[in-house]
Amino acid sequence: MSRPRLVIVGAGIVGCALADELTGRGWTDVTVLDQGPLFAAGGSSSHAPGLVFQTNPSKTMTEFAAYTVRKYTALGESCFRQAGGLEVATTPERWTDLHRRQGWAESWGVEGHLLDAERCVELWPLIDRDKVLGGYHVPTDGLAAAVACGAAQAERAIERGARFLAHHTVVGVEQRGGRVTGVAALTAGEYRTIPADVVVCAAGFWGPSIGKMAELTVPLLPLAHQYAKSGPLAPRPDGPILRHQDRDLYFRHYGDRIGVGSYAHRPMPVTQDEIGPKGTTMPSVQAFTEEDFDPAWRDAVELLPALGESTYEDGINGIFSFTPDGFPLIGEAPHLDGFWLAEAVWVTHSAGVAKAVAELVVDGTSGFDLHECELSRFEPAQLAPAFIEERGKQNFVEVYDIIHPLQPMESPRPLRTSPFHVRQRELGAYFLEAAGWERPHWFEANVPLLEDLVRRRRTETADLPEEARGMAVEPLLGAAQRDQWASRYWSPIAAAESHATREAVALYDMTPLKRIEVRGAGSAAFLQRMTTNNVDKMPGSVTYSLLLDMTGGVRSDLTVARLAEDRFQIGANGNLDLEWLARHAPGGVQVRDITPGTCCVGVWGPLARDLVQPLTDIDLSHEKFRYFSCQTGYVGHVPVLAMRVSYVGELGWELYTTADMGLKLWDTLWARGMAVAGGRAAFNSLRLEKGYRLWGVDMTIEHNPYEAGLGFAVRGDKDFIGRDALASSEITRKLAPLLSTEVVMGKEPVRHGGRTVGYVTSAAYGHTIQRPIAYAWLPTELAEPGTHVDISYFGRRVPAEVAAEPLFDPGMEKIKR
Repeated sequence: MSRPRLVIVGAGIVGCALADELTGRGWTDVTVLDQGPLFAAGGSSSHAPGLVFQTNPSKTMTEFAAYTVRKYTALGESCFRQAGGLEVATTPERWTDLHRRQGWAESWGVEGHLLDAERCVELWPLIDRDKVLGGYHVPTDGLAAAVACGAAQAERAIERGARFLAHHTVVGVEQRGGRVTGVAALTAGEYRTIPADVVVCAAGFWGPSIGKMAELTVPLLPLAHQYAKSGPLAPRPDGPILRHQDRDLYFRHYGDRIGVGSYAHRPMPVTQDEIGPKGTTMPSVQAFTEEDFDPAWRDAVELLPALGESTYEDGINGIFSFTPDGFPLIGEAPHLDGFWLAEAVWVTHSAGVAKAVAELVVDGTSGFDLHECELSRFEPAQLAPAFIEERGKQNFVEVYDIIHPLQPMESPRPLRTSPFHVRQRELGAYFLEAAGWERPHWFEANVPLLEDLVRRRRTETADLPEEARGMAVEPLLGAAQRDQWASRYWSPIAAAESHATREAVALYDMTPLKRIEVRGAGSAAFLQRMTTNNVDKMPGSVTYSLLLDMTGGVRSDLTVARLAEDRFQIGANGNLDLEWLARHAPGGVQVRDITPGTCCVGVWGPLARDLVQPLTDIDLSHEKFRYFSCQTGYVGHVPVLAMRVSYVGELGWELYTTADMGLKLWDTLWARGMAVAGGRAAFNSLRLEKGYRLWGVDMTIEHNPYEAGLGFAVRGDKDFIGRDALASSEITRKLAPLLSTEVVMGKEPVRHGGRTVGYVTSAAYGHTIQRPIAYAWLPTELAEPGTHVDISYFGRRVPAEVAAEPLFDPGMEKIKR
């Protein structure tokens, strides 16, 4: 069988690794082009110090790095030296964070150990013992010689038939009929066209320029990063690669010298035009600015006093790639079939990313969960040049910072706001940000509700001693079960909002939920093929369904509302769903994002019907408006699409209208004087009590629906993408709820019988059940209710027990009434 012709732009370590991965899969008609010499082509790979630290809060990024370590170790000592990695703490905050990092490593299958200060000095004798509180050591971390690794992989690819062409500057991406046909290159003053069925851009920080040739925005910012070497030291230094993140520094050995890298300096963005001339030996290196490095050198000497006996030399300002969220850019261009990106990839993750891209190109899917890295994840507002620059610079500043999982970027904000934003501000909303949206997490206006809640509990326990009365209040709020980490970006006001939702009625801003319209002849058949559940029902129906990939993994979950014979509204998880549906849509079916022009408020609670019915011409009775159905009508003067769905486990509706009528809708509902505003903190607590999954956190493409507890959304009597693979899949693990003694953060390892058996996904305090909740992936035999496990939280043992789900209202009596 003939294989497609494939061109890779860029012969750095990513391009070489990709050629190796592709040819290893039988795709031998591979041509790799680079404007520079081979294999020190002048990009980031040519000057990269090559430190490979595997531990990352992202499971995917850790797996990329772990694969890189395994592959490069097999290439031999000249390519990769497994020296180990050591991260030291000089502050209590960093020491605490190293415990968190060790937990990530354990969750993702990487061996890592916490060390006392004495052991750190044994591994790195030049460290000042008095400066260090402890460290985190990963024995399998190490040093990759980027050029040598690239050359070794290229040689294997060449043996299988690949071609590597030096001094070929790509000047155009050829295309016809929405499909790539090749690239135009300039070599020795002459133009030539290299035909291709597939083109992969692995050009590193030149990616935006190549992307522009394909009319594609590549959201990547090149930034200069400082690196220098010490003079000769005696005795000869030795030890693992070292990070001193409290001062934004890292270190490695070069014989009798030490290399010092710094992120402590000001961000130094580099435009495409400012990158060195293409004919130079090292266009990725800019002039060293000593005034920026001097403070870093002083900090380095403070940790390693022996450096004070020398001075730094051979300094460079080397260019690396940063994206708005710090993740790579992987995927096919939405508008140009066959044009792929493998961009913003550091040496640390190079082989892993190459493997993922090769799997996508050859097989159509990858064994890695790529949702954090897919090119189409960004919203249009996040592709503005000003946004890319500002977020890229901030990611540089924060590269070694201790970041809380909920900590938002500080700027540019606000970027995207719902029509309700002005009222939310008046209510004292505390906003966090996601996908550019300002999302209220709680409201200061609800402090009186909190005070009333505490008074009620004290009244209910009036006969108890004062100490016992205080202890009775604590579980109600969930504050006593939170440490300093779990208490950040949280307020006990969430308890009041949660109880108000369970006991009365609350308004939740659901505008940030991605809304997609699918319309046209054949829409029903198209969605039947794309989703797992039966969505070909009567207009007015709403169906919960899943998107799977061809292996049966959960690509997303959706709420599909049929508004007319050939028109559907889909509640999705983000831009990835929009791109997936648009890419697969047949002729005559239109897929478009209607989120910017619409808004949504969730009205939930036992009094939801009492609140809305006097305002609307829609009959909201249970008999006339069944659960998981939708109708159109008016709320006051506002035209609405009302869906009877609930993500919090209470009676209620999602009310959709156009953005221009959104504020009027909120004000009409609010004027009744019955509702409170609810934030995301309460929302998350409520949805976990009901066991409602959050895609991208609780389940991903790595998991199938039956493992994730979503088998009810799969109809085996119809055809859909992933059906055959799902039918033959084996269930070895399950997502299970844990009731613990402490609120955890997510991503912690779960242990049983002295071994690591799984990891936590979502976690919150259940204010109704008054217990901390943590969902976790566990082996099937341990996912049975009553099983006792331990969550390792910052190195502490938190006892937990597997519970039956849902934890709240298992009979769905509160929703279906």
